[in-house]
Amino acid sequence: MTKRWLKLAAVPLALMFVIAACGSDSDSGSSETTAASDDSAASDGGETMDFGGAEVTITGSERDDPSVAAINDTLNEHFNPMGLTITFAGDADWEANINTQVQGGNPPNISFFPQPGKLADFARQGFLQPLDDAAVASIEANWAPDFAAFGLVDGVQYGTPAKSDLKGIVFYKPARFAADGYEVPTTFEEFQALVDTMAAAGGSKPLCVGIESGTATGWMFTDWTEDMVLRQWGGEVYDGWVTNEVKFADERIQESMQTVLDLWTEQNVFAAGGTISATNFGAPVAESHLADDCYMVRHSNFFAGLYPAGTAFADGSDNAIDVFYFPDINGDGPVLTAGTIAGAFDSDPATMAVMAYLATPEYAQIRQGKQTANLDGSISGYLSGAKGQDPSVYQPLEQSFLEILSTADFVRFDGGDLMPADVGSGSFWSEGTSMVNGDKTVAEGAAAIDATWPSS
Repeated sequence: MTKRWLKLAAVPLALMFVIAACGSDSDSGSSETTAASDDSAASDGGETMDFGGAEVTITGSERDDPSVAAINDTLNEHFNPMGLTITFAGDADWEANINTQVQGGNPPNISFFPQPGKLADFARQGFLQPLDDAAVASIEANWAPDFAAFGLVDGVQYGTPAKSDLKGIVFYKPARFAADGYEVPTTFEEFQALVDTMAAAGGSKPLCVGIESGTATGWMFTDWTEDMVLRQWGGEVYDGWVTNEVKFADERIQESMQTVLDLWTEQNVFAAGGTISATNFGAPVAESHLADDCYMVRHSNFFAGLYPAGTAFADGSDNAIDVFYFPDINGDGPVLTAGTIAGAFDSDPATMAVMAYLATPEYAQIRQGKQTANLDGSISGYLSGAKGQDPSVYQPLEQSFLEILSTADFVRFDGGDLMPADVGSGSFWSEGTSMVNGDKTVAEGAAAIDATWPSS
């Protein structure tokens, strides 16, 4: 497993006590539910809760068969003995359909939100229910405060972290680094120097980069920028930036965008499509990296699943892929993440019990094991920031992901997902692409993005 940067000590990964909880005394909206306790899914005497044949429906944007099967199997394995059946349905049009369901008064019991901002909007509109005490206790016991905050709305806990995506990691080949005399950088200054040295040597480029993604072209530039804002200016400036207190035209944000563009020069980047904006962010970049067209790819944990079948990961072989942490600048160990946050549309005890269980390391471990099995041992694509997981359920490369995620000094969610859609998944993408193409300067692009920020 790749070592975490040396200044951080790994957190213990011993298994923690698992909380499986029920909610309030209110009558079930889906079935009659009997409860032995209002605070947990098992009484102090060890009696298992009986939900009397209740059903809980969950929706979300995860829709690949291995993920859907793993979610359903994990939850039903835990809750079926309690007389509770769970049905998770993945939906390619989740965002549009959840709006329709909510407006029509027919939402699921729970939904997995990929954007904390959307969860907050629903909570403020009164569509989501605050979590009960047991679910809140489960989150507090099993997640670091930075992660718990993703589901916090105006001081009230509405969301449970359900899945964590790790960004700001660099894929590389350890054996190739060693053969060519390169070492893993532990500071951003060392990373920049390494890029310069590789570029000067000729041959393979230092980086493979692509930002093409159909109507979402440009989001990879926003990811790099978010990482740079975190590393250069810290969490406070980042938080102000995603809420528009700090403008894109602010000199600090412009500097972060320019830092990315200064790395993405022709001498530094291999782009399979001829240009960065014409190169798809996914499989073409992975294939170029595997073929040694470049040394490094800064990406997210899911990128491992985009390498061709049969790719070796972290096994010590000559062509194996591993990762290292995208180095920080100020020694404050930030990590950029994304993922899903579960929100509940009712306060039924069965719903709240599921919300509490989703926050546990037990749920994460079992889902990870099942998802890996569903993929015949391939990289699962799933990751959780829950504390106390047994790392043995993860493969060596995934253990590197887990180590980086669990030893972060502080964590922030993907900025584009926190901004209004017109900006975060609109002008930030399109104007970022214009900057990458050289059609606009950073100052021009920043001003154009600021002009699209909603007035309210």
